[in-house]
Amino acid sequence: MNKLLSLLTMLAVCVAAMAQSSVVRGDVDGDGDVTSTDVTALYNYLLGGDASAIVNGDQDGDSYITSADVTVIYNILLGILPSYSCEIFTVNGVSFTMVQVEGGTFTMGATAEQGSDVDDCEKPAHEVTLSTFLIGQIEVTQELWQAVMGSNPSEFNGGSYGINLQRPVEQVSWNDCQQFIAKLNEMTGKTFRLPTEAEWEYAARGGNRSKGFRYSGSDAIDDVAWYWGNIPSNIHGTAGYGTQVVASKLPNELGIYDMSGNVYEWCQDWYGSYSAEAQSNPTGPASGSYRVDRGGSWPYLTIDCRVSFRDYNAPDLYYNWLGLRLAL
Repeated sequence: MNKLLSLLTMLAVCVAAMAQSSVVRGDVDGDGDVTSTDVTALYNYLLGGDASAIVNGDQDGDSYITSADVTVIYNILLGILPSYSCEIFTVNGVSFTMVQVEGGTFTMGATAEQGSDVDDCEKPAHEVTLSTFLIGQIEVTQELWQAVMGSNPSEFNGGSYGINLQRPVEQVSWNDCQQFIAKLNEMTGKTFRLPTEAEWEYAARGGNRSKGFRYSGSDAIDDVAWYWGNIPSNIHGTAGYGTQVVASKLPNELGIYDMSGNVYEWCQDWYGSYSAEAQSNPTGPASGSYRVDRGGSWPYLTIDCRVSFRDYNAPDLYYNWLGLRLAL
C-alpha cells in the first residue's frame, strides 16, 4: 500500500509539472493566490488521493506530497516563509523546481556579517548588479542525474549508506556537469547552465529579500546546513556519514535549500581575484586553470559554509563532497 501511495504521489507531481510549468509557491490549486483553499486542497488530496485540484503539491522540494507540504503553506500564510514564482520541469518522470530570483544590486564578498573569518580572496567587497534569473530550489539530486544520464556516479548510494536518490549527486567534475547540462538541454529544449559565481552568492544571500545572514538563511548554521559538526556519523563507511537528503534543513529567504553545506556546488566561472569596481552580470575571468565552487560541504567546517566563502578546483576533478545546482 505504501509503495502504491508513493507511486500515485509521484504521478501527481509529474502530471502537475507537465500541466503547468509556471507556478507560485504555496498556490496548490492554481488560482494565482496563496490562501486557505490551498491548504484544503492539499488536505483533501492527502486524505483521499484526489489530485484534480492539485497543480503544485510539492512545496518543500523533496519530490513527494506529504503533510510537510501543508506546513510550508501554513508558514507562507503566516509570513514565516516567502512565496515566490517558480517553474517546474519534468525529465523522464523526475520533477525539479527552479526558483525565480529577481534582479537587483548587492555587495559581493567580505561584508560585515562575515566577521574576521574572511579570506583575502573574498576582498575587496564590491557592488554587483544582476538581471533576473532562475536557480534550482535544491541541489541536483542523484535521482535527476540518473534520469538524465542513465547512471549514478555518487559514492553515497548503496551499501551501508543505503539508497536514497534524494541525496545530492556527487563525484561529478565541472566537465561532467557540462555534459549533464548539454543532455538536459537536449531533452527539455531549454538553456540550463551552472550559475555564475555572482548569481550563486546573490541567491545564497537571499537576493533582494536578504536579511544579511552569515550562512544561507540563518546565522545559526545548524538550522540551514549539513557540515562536519552535525552529520549523523563521522565514521567512514557507516550510515549517516556523507551527504544528506536535500531540503531536510530550513530554506533561505528565497525558499532555496542547502546553499550552505551538504555539497559544494560548481559555478560557471573561472576562478580569479575580485576587483573593487562595480559590475553588471559578471561572468568571471575569460580563462584560467580552476573553476569556482561554492557553499561548503558535509566534511567541512562552519567557516567554509559562509555565503561569501570561495573555493576552486580543476575542472576535471571530482570528489564525494562536490555537486551542482542548476541555473536558467
